[in-house]
This record gives sequence, structure tokens and C-alpha cells, in this order.
Amino acid sequence: MWWVPVTLLASALQTARNATQAGLVGQIGTLGATQVRFIFGLPFAVVFLLIVAAFAPLPHLVPGAMGFALLGALSQIGATALMLAAMRMRSFAVTTAIIKTEPVMLALFGLVVLGDRLAPMAWAAVVIATAGTVLMAAKPGASGGSRAILTGLAAGALFGLSAVGFRGAILALPDGGFIPRATLILVVSLTIQTLLLGLWLAVFDRKALAGAFRVWRSSLTAGFFGAAASQCWFLGFALTSAANVRTLALVEVVFAQIVSRRVFSQGATPREIAGMALIVLGVGMLLMAAG
Repeated sequence: MWWVPVTLLASALQTARNATQAGLVGQIGTLGATQVRFIFGLPFAVVFLLIVAAFAPLPHLVPGAMGFALLGALSQIGATALMLAAMRMRSFAVTTAIIKTEPVMLALFGLVVLGDRLAPMAWAAVVIATAGTVLMAAKPGASGGSRAILTGLAAGALFGLSAVGFRGAILALPDGGFIPRATLILVVSLTIQTLLLGLWLAVFDRKALAGAFRVWRSSLTAGFFGAAASQCWFLGFALTSAANVRTLALVEVVFAQIVSRRVFSQGATPREIAGMALIVLGVGMLLMAAG
């Protein structure tokens, strides 16, 4: 059950990272804010790996692990860009809720790609918790409308695919404990993302790349939160199915509502409160199934 506290910590760290990135969009644009979590997160991930390597041998990389890591890395880049674009159309908390329809798609991806099977109660938990996010997202008349919802759903699907890719990469490693395997794949994935996105920005959008270094303090903050959150996510993926991790992670919606109220001065409607109640119910059922 170590995946439970690890996932809760990852959710809190990711909320902090998302809030920091959302604040950067207005300064350096969507793509500029997207690359911050990768380029400025990689140095912190390397530090995590060096610490782990001091206490345990690192696994050997194999082509299968690299292939899954590439799938996860590319999917996460697209998902992050879509998430930040959606946040410009709808409130921070509601956008987070829309994206969190991810677990149902992730459960299906995990079953098809990795053979990860869930117990009946766990499937019910995924559906109930996801219904809560849909209820929160279904806000008639809100700015952004269907375009924001579709953008958020697409981001959720790609986040789900990325989680399957990362878990597949961790499982494909032939040796090593769960901490070295998770940390090594984190560094490999961030390296891929940094090289690809850094090259793209250097060629097509140098202004966004330079802007991230101009606001380096905020970029470093987002990078640290991003690397720390990813470290916890990858540890969770190493311990249990990605669907379990991402369903429990729906508590991030509650964290996001707190940030939305305190930082962005965005309140919660009765519909959103009811949706959060369903999320809490689904998470409770998931923990019962896992126990």
C-alpha cells in the first residue's frame, strides 16, 4: 500500500506545479510554459538519480523500456500543452477536473497494452470518481464552452497514454528495485522530452525558450515541483497499476479547488461540490478494493 501515500504526495506536488505553470502562460506563452516542466525539471531528476545510485545499483536499459519511455514522453508533451491551453478557457479547478476523466481511458489502455486487470470494485471506483469529474466539468454557460471540454478530454487521454507508457517502461527493465527503476525511467523520459522540445523551440520559437530563462526563478520552481511530482508518480507506477494510481490522484481536484479559491479567486458551485463528493466516494471504494 505504499503507492497510496506516494500518490497523494504526487497529487499535491502536481497541483503546485500546475498552478506555477498556469501563471507562466501569460508571460511566456503556452509552449514556453509547457517546456518548463521538462527542461527545468531534468536537473532535479538527475540529482534524484545520483542519490538513488549512491545506495542501490541501477537497472540495465533495454530497447523495450526505451520504446515505452518514448511513448510516454511524447504523449505527456502533447497532454501538457493541451492542459495549459484548456486552462486559458476555463477555471483552473474545472480544467483539472475535465482532465481527470483520464482514469477510465487509462484503465482501458492499461488492460489492452499491459494486461493490467482491475477488480470489479476497482472498476466501479474508477467510473464513479470519473463521473464526479464529468459533473464538475458540465457547467453550462461557462466561458470556453465545448472547445475547452474537448481540449481537456484530449489532454486527459494523452495523460492516460503517457502513464501506460511510463509504467510499461518501468516493468520492461530486467532488474533493479522499484525505486531505481522508477528513477531511471524518469531521467530517461525527461531527457527525451527536453531534447525534443528544446530542439523544437530553438528552431521554431526561440522567444518562448528565451522567455523561460528570463523568468528563471518561476521556471525553476515549476521544474522542481514537476520533477518531484513525476518522481512520486513513477514510484506509484512501479508499485501498482497506473489506473489505481491515477484514480486515487483524483483527490488533486480537491487540492485544485483550494488553489483555485485562494490563488485565482475562483469559487465552487453546488455542481462542482457534488462532483467532488463523487470523487471522494470513488477514491474510498478504490482504497477498499486495494486493501
